[in-house]
Amino acid sequence: MLAHQILSFLFQLPFTVRLPRGVQVLNPYADATAQEVCTQFYERFYSDDSPRTLLLGINPGRYGGGITGIPFTDPVQLERYCGMATPWKRQEELSARFVWEVIAAMGGPELFYNRFYISAISPLGFVKEAKNLNYYDDPLLLKRIEPFAVECLRRQLDFGLHTEVCFCIGEGDNLRFLHQLNQRHGFFQSVVPLPHPRFIMQYKLRQKADFIQLYKERLTAG
Repeated sequence: MLAHQILSFLFQLPFTVRLPRGVQVLNPYADATAQEVCTQFYERFYSDDSPRTLLLGINPGRYGGGITGIPFTDPVQLERYCGMATPWKRQEELSARFVWEVIAAMGGPELFYNRFYISAISPLGFVKEAKNLNYYDDPLLLKRIEPFAVECLRRQLDFGLHTEVCFCIGEGDNLRFLHQLNQRHGFFQSVVPLPHPRFIMQYKLRQKADFIQLYKERLTAG
């Protein structure tokens, strides 16, 4: 069953990266509550063996997947859309709010997760000076993260995910790095970019409905 494969992967992530000075790893899967929430979530939406199409983000942040263990999902969205109450502080993450509005626009979580699986180039997050750190924002971390990123991709593709197309969440550095990995390892036939939700929510909020439609069109076409 796909849920068991996902949970086994997440709870035993092969992280051996030597972190640059001042950088700390953000691992929600070391938390017992996050493990319980992830188990409920993935057993609810992935209790079958149907292949999914992969969406890849950057790495989880402190207020979303870095808490819940579920990519682009904060405690507020879990309760709002899945009816899953958690003991965590009800704090929203901008990216999570946008992604879940896309999920709702595409028919809700049951329909969405029946077709798609969301992960990240690095399924673990990073912080520096108590702030979120994208893996590509530190040149040394970017260099050292590659073997971990490749291993994580290989393990997840072994779930039986579709490889015709991968959707990259982020049109800048995340897309460039994924293109490099794909050129070297041939993971996917094509990589389709999607604008990052945080960029949309911070700088293009008035056009949010247009971006939701863009997500729907690209995901449906893919």
